[in-house]
Amino acid sequence: MVGLMHPPVREFSRFSLTNGPFFLCCNVCESLRNCFLIICLPFPYALFLLETCLNSKVKIANGFIAEPESTYLLNQKVKYKCKQDYVTEDGQTSGYITCLQNGWSAQPRCIKSCGVPVFENARAKSDGTWFKVNDRLAYECQDGYKNRDGHTVGSIVCGENGWSDTPTCQERECIVPDIEQNLLAQPQKEKYVIGDVLTFSCRNRHKLIGPDSLQCYHFGWSPSPPTCKEEVQSCDQPPRLRNGKVADTPKGEYEHGEVVEYVCNPRFLMKGARKIQCVDGEWTPLPVCVEEDSTCGDVPDLDHGEVVSPARPPYHHGESVEFTCGEGFTMIGHSSVTCIRGTWTQPPQCNATVEFKTCKLSRATAYETNLQERNDYEHNKKINYTCGRKSEQKHSVCVNGKWEPEVTCTEAPRCPPPPQIPNSQNMTLTVNYHEGEKISILCQENFLIQEGEEIVCQDGRWQSIPRCVENTLCSQPPHVEHGSIISSRETLEPKLYAHGTTLSYICKDGFKLSKEDGITCHLGKWSASPQCVGLPCRRPPVVANAVLPDRINIYPHGERYTYTCKPGFRIRGPASVECSGGNWSHPPECTKSICSSPPSYDNAILTSRKKNSYKSGDQVAYRCTEHYQMEGSNVVECRDGIWIGTPTCKGILVNGFYLH
Repeated sequence: MVGLMHPPVREFSRFSLTNGPFFLCCNVCESLRNCFLIICLPFPYALFLLETCLNSKVKIANGFIAEPESTYLLNQKVKYKCKQDYVTEDGQTSGYITCLQNGWSAQPRCIKSCGVPVFENARAKSDGTWFKVNDRLAYECQDGYKNRDGHTVGSIVCGENGWSDTPTCQERECIVPDIEQNLLAQPQKEKYVIGDVLTFSCRNRHKLIGPDSLQCYHFGWSPSPPTCKEEVQSCDQPPRLRNGKVADTPKGEYEHGEVVEYVCNPRFLMKGARKIQCVDGEWTPLPVCVEEDSTCGDVPDLDHGEVVSPARPPYHHGESVEFTCGEGFTMIGHSSVTCIRGTWTQPPQCNATVEFKTCKLSRATAYETNLQERNDYEHNKKINYTCGRKSEQKHSVCVNGKWEPEVTCTEAPRCPPPPQIPNSQNMTLTVNYHEGEKISILCQENFLIQEGEEIVCQDGRWQSIPRCVENTLCSQPPHVEHGSIISSRETLEPKLYAHGTTLSYICKDGFKLSKEDGITCHLGKWSASPQCVGLPCRRPPVVANAVLPDRINIYPHGERYTYTCKPGFRIRGPASVECSGGNWSHPPECTKSICSSPPSYDNAILTSRKKNSYKSGDQVAYRCTEHYQMEGSNVVECRDGIWIGTPTCKGILVNGFYLH
C-alpha cells in the first residue's frame, strides 16, 4: 500500500469485459499530472471508491468554497467563506461542510449583516458584534448629549444597505437660570453646556444664602441658585447622626457658613456628603450611615514594624489597626490601616531614621507664604503659613524630603457644592470641595444606582455622575429548550423577580449548558440565557446486511447518518438516523430484496415456470390437485425477499363426503 502525505486526487473510469462483470478503475494521483497507482476493482467493492463529493454541487448564497479542489473525499471537511458584509447563520465569516455518503452535509448560506456602527457621543445598549437584516440596535447618548429627535435614547435598524442612520448625539445645554436681582453670576455667556460652572456673589454687601456656585448637568443646573440677605442667623448644636458622630469637638454656637464633619461608626458606610453647613440658622441635611457587611483579610505586613492593637479577625468595615516602628526606624504615612469595604487602606512605611531627607523652601516660596527663609526642615516638621494678606492658615508637613501637601499659594480649583441627582436622597449642601474628594450617592427607596456609586471632584467639576433608575421587576425567566430552572418551592409558581436575582438552569440527560448556567434580573430584563447543547454521538449502530458505518468516531448533535444496504437487500424504515443528545434515533433494517424457490402448499401444484431466484414484485401461480378446489387467490408475490400469499386447496364435498 502506498502512503500519501496529502489526500490524493482520484479519477474514475468504468469499463466492462465482454460478457463479464463491470470494473471500476481509479487513478490515484498526487496531482492531475502525476498519477502513480491504478486500482481496478469489480462491483460491488468499487462502490466504496465512488463516495466523493463535487465542488460544483455546492451552491452557497453570497458565499464560496475557499479551497481549489473540484472533488472531495468521503468525510472530508471543506471550508467555505462569506462575501464581504455577509456572515454565516451563527455570525462567523466562514464555516465548514462535510462530504457524506449521500452528498454534502448541508447547503449553507451567508446572510447580510451589519457590524457595530461608529457612535458619536453615544453607546450601544447591547453587546452584540453583528446584526442581521431587520435587527434593531438601541443606543443611549452620553451624559450631556441628545440625538436629533431631542431624546437621550434611540434606535437604528440593519438593512440591505447597512444601518438606517448614524447613532449621533449632540451636546446638551442648560438654559440661563433665573436669579434674583442682588445676585451676580460669572461667567456670563449666551449658552451653557454640560460641565459649565456658574459662580455667584451678592451686591450691596449682602450675605450669600446657599451655594456660591452651580454646575450644569444632563438634568440641568444643580444645586438650586442661592439668594442674598442682609442679616443671617447662627446655628445651635449640630444634629446627631444615627450610627455616626461629629468628627470634631462640638462648640456652643456655629456662625453662618460654618461646616461640621461627621464619621460613621465601624461596620457602617457613609452615603451622602460627610459635611453639613450652617445656613442662616439651619443645618443642611445629614448624611446616612448604612450597614456594611464586608470584612478584610489578614492585616498587611509592615517591614521593621509591628501591630500595636490586638489582631482579632475578622476585621469589619471601618475597623482600624495601629502600627509602630522598631528601634532606629521612623514611620512615614498614617500610623494605622482601616478596613474599607473589604480592602485595607495603604499601610505606612518604617524607614531607617538616619536615611530621612530634609525639606527645602525656595526664596520666592518663603516670601509668598510669609515664612522665614530656611534651607532645611527636618522630617515630620510641621509648618503653618498664610498667603499674602489672607488670614486663612494653611498647613504642611515635611515627609522624607517632600512637603505634604505642597507648600503653595496657588489655589487649586474647587468644585461647587455636590448636585442633587434626580431620585437620590436629599443632599442640599453649600460646601465647596477640594480636588480628589468623593461623595457616595444613595438613591431613594425603589430606585437603583447605575454607573458607579461615587462622584469625584476633578478639575473644579464633579465627574462620574451616576443615575438613580426605577427598580423594575423581572417577569418569568426565558424558556430554554431541553432545560429547566433549578427552582425552590418559592419559585415554582409564576412570580416577579427583584433586580439582582440570579437563577440557574439545568439540562436534561444528553445535553449540556453552552455557557454559565445563571441569568440575572437587571432593571426588569433578564440577562442572556444559556442554551442546552446536545452531546455528540459515537459511531451509528451496526445494521445487519448494511454497509459498515463511517470510521468517524464522533458525530455532533443534529448530525444525520444515512444507511446503504448491501447488494441483494433493501432498506426498510427511514434510511437515516439522527444524533440527539448523545443517542441515535431508531435505525432501519436491511431485508432481502430477492426470493428463493416458491414455497410448497398442501394439495397445490406450481403452474408457473420455476427459477432459481425471484426479484421483488415477481408473482407465481398455483392450481389444486384432482378432487380439490382453490379458495381465494392462487397467486403469491415476492416482496423484499418474502413470499406473500397462501393458496388454499380444499377437498370437493359430494353427498356429504369429501372426495380424495
